[in-house]
Amino acid sequence: MTEIEYSRASEATTLCKACGLCCNGHLFSWVRLKAVELAPLQKLGLNVIRSDPRQRGFTQPCPMWNGVCTIYESQDYPRGCDSYRCKLLRQLLDESVSLPKALRTVQKTMKMIREVDMFLPVSPTASFRERLITQMEQRNADADFLQKANELLAFFEKHFGVNDFFDKPEE
Repeated sequence: MTEIEYSRASEATTLCKACGLCCNGHLFSWVRLKAVELAPLQKLGLNVIRSDPRQRGFTQPCPMWNGVCTIYESQDYPRGCDSYRCKLLRQLLDESVSLPKALRTVQKTMKMIREVDMFLPVSPTASFRERLITQMEQRNADADFLQKANELLAFFEKHFGVNDFFDKPEE
């Protein structure tokens, strides 16, 4: 590994460890796993989904996320987590965004999430993503909430490449 490649990899690790949006239920409600990963990760405490081979995985938020991933450097780190690259991470790796700018984007995202979360019902079992979708589908949803939620979803798409919160009609 060249010094430049090492530097980019180090910055990528810094960004991922500072962010965690793909771990804490904000961007996704579940993560795909290989069949051989199910038992070891279930033993670690992940809520493993086994009922449908097309959706084998674990639910979010990940219990291994505690402000940082507690198994990031472990042999048990899921392959799906290891291979995932959000849009912001890809931009950092291709040098179209700097680490400080990427970290500011994460901070802004967290602020937007806190503003939206104030409107959401508390649930010990549902992820942020699930609570957001449910609240947005309410007929009598607060207009201020809907504006903030739509801004957040547009931000998720623009900066993280995630745009699948709602099924879109086929064109």
